[in-house]
Amino acid sequence: MEVMSAKEAADKWGISQRRVAVLCSENRIKNVQMLGNMWLIPINAEKPVDARSARYNNKTDEKNVKPFLKWAGGKGQLLKEIESYYPFDNGVITKYAEPFVGGGAVLFDILSKYNLSEIYISDINTELINTYVIIREHIKELLEFLNKYQNEYVPLETGNRKSYYISKREKFNDLKINGSEVENIEKAALMIFLNKTCFNGLYRVNKKGLFNVPMGAYKNPLICDEKNLRTVSEKLQNVRIICGDYRKSAEFIDKHTFVYFDPPYRPLTETASFTAYTENLFNDEAQIQLAEFVKCMHKKGAKIVVSNSDPKNTNTDDDFFDNIYSAHTIKRVEATRMINCNGKSRGKIKELLISNF
Repeated sequence: MEVMSAKEAADKWGISQRRVAVLCSENRIKNVQMLGNMWLIPINAEKPVDARSARYNNKTDEKNVKPFLKWAGGKGQLLKEIESYYPFDNGVITKYAEPFVGGGAVLFDILSKYNLSEIYISDINTELINTYVIIREHIKELLEFLNKYQNEYVPLETGNRKSYYISKREKFNDLKINGSEVENIEKAALMIFLNKTCFNGLYRVNKKGLFNVPMGAYKNPLICDEKNLRTVSEKLQNVRIICGDYRKSAEFIDKHTFVYFDPPYRPLTETASFTAYTENLFNDEAQIQLAEFVKCMHKKGAKIVVSNSDPKNTNTDDDFFDNIYSAHTIKRVEATRMINCNGKSRGKIKELLISNF
C-alpha cells in the first residue's frame, strides 16, 4: 500500500501537520499506521470531514465579534497560533474556560466560530468583570451613556478634552471606591470611555487602587461601537461570568473542557514589571501555583493551553517556565510588544504557548 507522511497529507489537504496528527490519533483516517513516531497514511485516503464546520454559524447570518476593549497583553496577534490548538473538532470537547479573560480576544474568536454547550470566563479585575456583565444584561442603558460621551467628547479641542477626560476619570475612581450596585452601568460606560481615550488603552492603577492613566492623543476615537457591543451582548448571553481567582474555575473544568490560561506575564526585566492590571501582583510564586493548578486540571482530562513571556528573550539561561511546565509541550512563537511607553522598544519578541496535548 502506497503511503504518505503527515506533512504530505497536510500539504495535500490544506490543513496543519498538527491537525493531521490529531486526526490520526483519533482514528479519523482509515487504515492509518504508525511506524516509530511517524504516521503512515494511505496515499488515496480522503480528508476527514471537519466536525468543526457543523459548529460554525451559517455563513449568511454569521455574526463575528471582537474585543470591546484594548487590553495590555491582548492576544489578537497570536490568534492564528492559538487557534491551531482548538480541540472542538471531535465532539468530545464541548466546553470552554478562560480564567484570565482580560480583553477576551480568544474568547470572542471562539464565540464567533463555535456553538459550545458551556463557556466560563473569569478575572479578578472587578471593573473589567462588571463591564462584561453590564454588556450582557444592560446593553441599551450602556449604549445611552457611551453615545452621550462620544457626542460630548469628540467635538472638543485638546484642552477641553483633557478637562473632560480628567473629570470622567475622577468619576470612575469615585464609583470604583464608593459606588453602589445601582451605578454599575455608569461605571462600565466610564471603563469603556477611558479605555478608548486614555494613553495606549492601558488599564493601570496606583497603590490606592485608583486608575491613573493620562489621556491619549486619538483624533477621532470610536467610544460607542454600537454594532460590535450589541453583538458582544448577544454572544455573552449564555456565558458564565465570574469575578474571582482562576482557581474558582476548577468546579467547571472537566474532561470535556478546553482551557486557555493567559495570566499576567512574567516581567522580562526588573524594570518591566507592568503587572498592575489590578491591585494584585503575579509573582514567580504565583506562576508556580498556576502551574500546579494546570497539573491538577490536566489530571481531570481537560485540554489546556497556557501563554506567557519567554524569559530567554533576555537571559538564555533562564529555564523558569521550561522547568515548571516540564511535563508539557512548550512552543516559542513570535509576537510584537504592542504596549510600551518607548516606541523604539516595541519590537518582535518570543512568547510561550504551553500545551498538555
